[in-house]
Amino acid sequence: MVETLWPPTARAVGTLCFPCPSVVAKFIGELLVPVAPFDQKSGRETWTVAFAPDGSYFAWSQGHRIVRLVPWSKCLKNFGGEGSNRAGTRRLSRQNSEGGTVVPVGEPREHTIDCGDIVWGLAFGSSVPEKQSRCVNIEWHRFKFGQDQLLLATGLNNGRIKIWDVYTGKLLLNLMDHTDIVRDLTFAPDGSLMLVSASRDKTLRVWDLKDDGNMVKVLRSHQNWVYCSAFSPDSSVLCSVGAGKSVFLWDMDKYSLIRKLEGHHNDVVSCEFSPDGALLATASYDTRVIIWDPHMGTVLLELAHLFPPPSPIFAGGANDRWVRSVAFCHDGRHIASITDDRMVRFWTIDETSPQAIAPLTNGLCCAFSTDGSFLAAGSRDGSVHFWACPKSIASLQHLCRMALRRVMSTQQVQTLPIPPRIRSYLSYQDL
Repeated sequence: MVETLWPPTARAVGTLCFPCPSVVAKFIGELLVPVAPFDQKSGRETWTVAFAPDGSYFAWSQGHRIVRLVPWSKCLKNFGGEGSNRAGTRRLSRQNSEGGTVVPVGEPREHTIDCGDIVWGLAFGSSVPEKQSRCVNIEWHRFKFGQDQLLLATGLNNGRIKIWDVYTGKLLLNLMDHTDIVRDLTFAPDGSLMLVSASRDKTLRVWDLKDDGNMVKVLRSHQNWVYCSAFSPDSSVLCSVGAGKSVFLWDMDKYSLIRKLEGHHNDVVSCEFSPDGALLATASYDTRVIIWDPHMGTVLLELAHLFPPPSPIFAGGANDRWVRSVAFCHDGRHIASITDDRMVRFWTIDETSPQAIAPLTNGLCCAFSTDGSFLAAGSRDGSVHFWACPKSIASLQHLCRMALRRVMSTQQVQTLPIPPRIRSYLSYQDL
């Protein structure tokens, strides 16, 4: 039986060399999976880590078909209480997904889920009652997800997607249509329970879980594997990235392609929007993270992981600086990246050099906690490591910019009758 080791084991941090002065990020703890001497083959990888939207749970795929769901407050407690007062708490009651009956709940419980195949993608989803399904005959549906329902979607090696009740660990739905590995999953953040799956079968598929998981649309434009997808904060735009330098933006109201972004020199494997939707970060094997203006399709900033910057020919091939994952912090200022050079880097949108760094061997994925205080990173041995996000107080200017950009596109900002310098700031042109 696979078990998590408590308490976490601290590891020494050595001297790290980087072209610009950086501090070492504060290591919080780790979740380890015991490994048998003979168990050195593939299948142990943590391909995805995820935090529940309300901060109540943390989930990771710890290899060999297993997904572990752990109350985030319990993690913080075992990590020495660091930031435990910021951990999310679960509601005292929730609605049953089948009958609508209010079911009392106690403290969040750990769950170990055997998904039946290697797990590649994970995503939490929660419902908002006023967000209705696009299906007309909603009253005939088997599942009626309530406001307090919390779901976990898992994408598997055999092309299936399984939907689980987080609070009970019960399997709710089994979605079958992909013909290859489901590499990534993402829920629309508007609470509509619209789910998008990205697969190696070169397609993205849109599922409506309020319609019993029926498939709404197949998005076809990728000519190679699709690695990742991400919704904009208002759920109106989807970004998908994949092999062949592909970065696509989709209109999720019309399910149509908006544009393809050109700029990477190698496979693009990770993407995420900023909290205000004004920026898009994409990570590629070409050793770079590019920050885009998704409204204009222009490059605003490049975060380089190899110095001097490689030529397009070198960046387009094998190198030891492949960027595996990128994540945007909730504060809209910090970005984290995971690379093959055994480093985790914390960046700010104000600088082209890392603000903080940390060692990580064989890192594959990363995600910020819901409040942006911590970063979780998964590795090839099934373990997860945690660091505190560098602390800084956002300026009032930045907070105002984020508030404005949540409701205004770049095109709308450009038409405002304000001084050019302020317009440039609001458009993130000064990065």
